[in-house]
Amino acid sequence: MVEIVPITSAHIESFHRTLDYVARERRYLSFVQAPPLESTRAFILNNIHEGYPQFVALSAGEVVGWCDVTPKSGPIDARIGVLGMGLMPQFRHQGLGRRLMAAALEAARAAGFSRVELTVYRSNTNAIRLYQKAGFLLKAVQPREPGDDGFDKTLLVMALALALDGRR
Repeated sequence: MVEIVPITSAHIESFHRTLDYVARERRYLSFVQAPPLESTRAFILNNIHEGYPQFVALSAGEVVGWCDVTPKSGPIDARIGVLGMGLMPQFRHQGLGRRLMAAALEAARAAGFSRVELTVYRSNTNAIRLYQKAGFLLKAVQPREPGDDGFDKTLLVMALALALDGRR
């Protein structure tokens, strides 16, 4: 059984291990390893302190996935959130991404975010379908990242408008 819960400080080390694993796959995230544990700790503690949505999927007490929404930098974009998420391979294709994202988006709406944006590699077709089903629309296409690892790393920017009364 996998439960979806708001992240706490007790999840930091497990979250860091999961983040590092997904980053090292070199297919889904824009970095190839997790930041140092202390940087990750600071990020999570700040999210908790500021009330930014961050949920984790737990299996046997270990973080196996996450979804967070953090504000874009700068006062003009403060009500625009940026969604980040990932799942360990053995927990993909089970509806956990949808559950994590639904929790994070509902919390983002409640926190006053007016829009949520994300980036996704064009080769990540499963994630693109998930985002489209949630109502995300294509906003922009950025040039392909250099490298020849067999994956299309053309970056798609997608956005979802959030109505603050719970409607899209």
